[in-house]
Amino acid sequence: MTVSLLGAAAPGFDAPLDVLEACHGRIARQCDTLEKLLDHLPAHGADAQAQQAARAVLAYFDTAAVHHHDDEERNLFPLLEAANAPGACDLVETLTLEHDQQALLWRRLRIELQGIAAGASPALDAALARRFVALNRTHLEFENAHLLPLARRTLDAAALVRLGRAMAARRGVPFDPA
Repeated sequence: MTVSLLGAAAPGFDAPLDVLEACHGRIARQCDTLEKLLDHLPAHGADAQAQQAARAVLAYFDTAAVHHHDDEERNLFPLLEAANAPGACDLVETLTLEHDQQALLWRRLRIELQGIAAGASPALDAALARRFVALNRTHLEFENAHLLPLARRTLDAAALVRLGRAMAARRGVPFDPA
């Protein structure tokens, strides 16, 4: 666990499942921002606040969220399957399909957010944004209720070190298994 400049404790890659769970919280906050943006745009258009919100959502889903899905698909899911975790195969299949759906929606939503971020478009497809938010929220709840508890029950210390090391490497940061 590391302490940020703001003083809040943030999990380190030596606790990779905690990092994944913390990322779920950040994804939920970006969904909150999207919902606020939907409410803001009709009255204010692509003003400075809207542009800033759109840039923040774009930055998050273009980088951190991609890393998060890679952490799960390339590292966590294979570890669970290799450990013969009960129900892992079905769980992995379901979550991978949801990741694919999220990616498809993101590609469409991203284009609209780029227009807002540039101040060129005052509107966002509300149905698309709400669908993206709803899918993300349901997905996060499912992972928090099923995936992370399964991983905590199943993965041994060596597997968690492998997971943490891979996650740190993906982000280009040093790994200290503590």
